[in-house]
Amino acid sequence: MEELPKEYIEQFKKQFPNAFFLSYDTAALTHFLQEKDFMDAGEKVEKLEKPGEGNMNFVVRAITNQRSFIVKQARPWVEKYPQIHAPVNRNKAETAYYKVIKSNSLLESFSPLLLFSDKKHFIAIYSDLGNSRDFTHLYEPEQIFLDKPLNKLLAYLSELHALEIKDFPENKAMRELNHEHIFKYPFVQDNGFDLNGIQDGLEEVALKYKTDLAVKEKTTYLGDLYLSKGKSLIHGDFYPGSWVANKTGIKVIDPEFSFLGYAEFDIGVLIAHLYLVGQGVDTIQHVLNHYIKPTYFDIKLVAGFAGTEIMRRLLGVAQLPLPFSLEKKEEILVKASNWLLNDEIVLE
Repeated sequence: MEELPKEYIEQFKKQFPNAFFLSYDTAALTHFLQEKDFMDAGEKVEKLEKPGEGNMNFVVRAITNQRSFIVKQARPWVEKYPQIHAPVNRNKAETAYYKVIKSNSLLESFSPLLLFSDKKHFIAIYSDLGNSRDFTHLYEPEQIFLDKPLNKLLAYLSELHALEIKDFPENKAMRELNHEHIFKYPFVQDNGFDLNGIQDGLEEVALKYKTDLAVKEKTTYLGDLYLSKGKSLIHGDFYPGSWVANKTGIKVIDPEFSFLGYAEFDIGVLIAHLYLVGQGVDTIQHVLNHYIKPTYFDIKLVAGFAGTEIMRRLLGVAQLPLPFSLEKKEEILVKASNWLLNDEIVLE
């Protein structure tokens, strides 16, 4: 299993000398969890494995002589891109999210159980979803996304956005991180990210949008809305990597970007990824027809957020395993920028 470069480990230990550093060391994790009374003296971690592809946090499946569970630790960087700084206290919003939805039977049925959290060590432990996989396979060619799982996801968002929440962590630092990589960085000329290293010619294609003042003006407007306080609790990263299927059904994970915001953002991100995995007009219309909208809902904002999400996935750091030619990406960018600028989702 891949380990972080030593300089990052040293950075963490220097910055947080009293915090436990989660690794693939079974003895160290056993000692830590016994000290925290999460495990008794007779329980020992026998094996640690990587449960899936995570972006933000270091995540392991701990298998003991009695059970298994998932351990997550936030570090002051994005785990997949450690050169990118990230707020180390991001578990606060994630654990708050799971505590809120625990009072709702439908939402709780979609979620792993929060078993333990420790803010001092930036650690949270969740029930193990077992043999499961996320939905990132949808980005592969000729994959089919059926109505049944989509309807479940729409029921989840409808219920989530209807919750009456009076107080929730502002999650400001995580929103600022997301804001930078969705609404700003992908549209900055000479931002230091070599798109031609992703695909020859992509940098030249991107230049059109990085120098388009109308695109910059609209993404700035949407970014300001994203940073403002809204009325609905939103997941904040509702894409195939946050949906997991196991033998009991679909689960929704990784709400570290959650906050009180605009429901249109979650729906826009959902629609963007449905489009990127090849779903057509009928599926996207199905979303808009079956999602139960809050009274304030503005379909124009959905188009803007969806267009921005598509563009940032093609032009920003958070790349997806998309099997597209350069010509296909050009076609998609034209479509997405039209959604963004014209406040309307048009597929035909």
